[in-house]
Amino acid sequence: MKQVTPNVRWGLLDAAISTVAPRAASRRYAARVAIANMRRGYDGAARGRATDGWVAGGTSADTEIAVAGPVLRARMRDLVRNNAIAAQAVQVLVNNIVGSGIIPRANTGDAGLDKVVDQLWQRWAADCDAHGHTTFQGLLSLAVREMVEGGDVFAVKRTLRRGASDQVPLKIELREADHLDESRINQLRDGSGIRQGIEYDKTGNRVAYWMYPHHPGNTLVSSQLNPVRVRANMVAHLLERQRVQNRGVPWGTPAMRAIRDVDDWQNAELVRKKTEACLVGIVFGAEEDQMSIAPTVQDADGNRVEQFEPGLIAYARGGKDIKFNQPASTAGIYEWHRVQLHIIAAGFRVPYALMTGDLSQTNFASSRVGLNEFRRMVAQVQHQTVIPMFCAPIWRWFIEMAQVAGLLPADAHIPAQWTPPRFESVNPLQDAQADMLEVRAGFSSLPQQIARRGLDPETLIADWAAFADKTDALKLVFDSDPRLVSKAGLAQTNDPTQPTQPPDQGNT
Repeated sequence: MKQVTPNVRWGLLDAAISTVAPRAASRRYAARVAIANMRRGYDGAARGRATDGWVAGGTSADTEIAVAGPVLRARMRDLVRNNAIAAQAVQVLVNNIVGSGIIPRANTGDAGLDKVVDQLWQRWAADCDAHGHTTFQGLLSLAVREMVEGGDVFAVKRTLRRGASDQVPLKIELREADHLDESRINQLRDGSGIRQGIEYDKTGNRVAYWMYPHHPGNTLVSSQLNPVRVRANMVAHLLERQRVQNRGVPWGTPAMRAIRDVDDWQNAELVRKKTEACLVGIVFGAEEDQMSIAPTVQDADGNRVEQFEPGLIAYARGGKDIKFNQPASTAGIYEWHRVQLHIIAAGFRVPYALMTGDLSQTNFASSRVGLNEFRRMVAQVQHQTVIPMFCAPIWRWFIEMAQVAGLLPADAHIPAQWTPPRFESVNPLQDAQADMLEVRAGFSSLPQQIARRGLDPETLIADWAAFADKTDALKLVFDSDPRLVSKAGLAQTNDPTQPTQPPDQGNT
């Protein structure tokens, strides 16, 4: 018989096949080796005593979210309401993803049309909330908070029948994830149907949402709520997709158990410390005629003590001594607590220092490295989730309704360029020098650098030109004017704004 590798043995059938069909026997042998290697290739898939308690299902993301989604939302909202760490983690995410706002600019290539669209957007964005509370940037901030805290949020398009002649007849209404009728299920054989309150056609595209007009948990409205079918083109659904899924989950889901455990530990430790601090000491030593009386504990007035109070000194009958209470101390509490907070920060995907405000374990280099990675994650969420799933649909609604109202050309294609807020620089001088070198080397343009700071290049250049004309009229010269002052702070010999005179060829 031929020599084979360990743990792989040929049987009589294989030996017989090898004599008449060597290729078939070789394929059988290769399959045996592959199966053996596959079985011992992944320790995480091993079965035994070490993994007996590891229960992992193969269900789809929608199936898991349908069961756990409402519970996760309720528990995360409870943590944000009552736990300072959870509340700060959510606030840090909202501050960095939205900040002062994600600003759109019309990008048609026609400067005049772009200016008209931008001015129209500014007027509409200042009063676009259907509930009349805030601006578009306020709605965006609230929507991102709902996505982080509750998993997903819905923006519903509300058209107006009448309005001012120069106003876009459009309002935006935000609805929480609870508005969706998750119990509505109707699956058909061709693939169409309703799952978790979302209606799909047979190709899997969203057709409509079945939503309650009021929050089902609102006690001020009637409990007899009937869901209403809202067309999908009237809804912008904001969620983060981590699998092929149609509903979202709270961002802090991996940290929920850790937050709860730390919260319970803090409460238990606080109760223990309070209990230890209540009793200061007990005085042993009473009159000799009371030695035969059963031991009791009394206060200074002779009243029997049945409940300890802070600063209490009690007296016991019998004995001649005084014992002071010595609260116990636990070593390593700070280190253990810090490790738990690191776990919570990782679950929320925020830097530990931003979530806790503890900068004792960071220096300039480590802080910058951590912030750079966090900012890459934030930029990914901005450009791959928030802008395409929330900002872009609302922009399309805005352009559509402005064209219907006759405020914009009906046949014009008007895309938008969205500019997220810039991140505060850790070292402004070095970053500004690096940006200047990139522009001078041709690696980027000046408008690109201006846009990276969350500003509109056209507006900034127009403001700069107006300011330069005003200073020229007043004959004022500033070091910040590169036309008149060099980088070293010296006056320019020639005015860069004037054409250069060619030298006189007739003079030697």
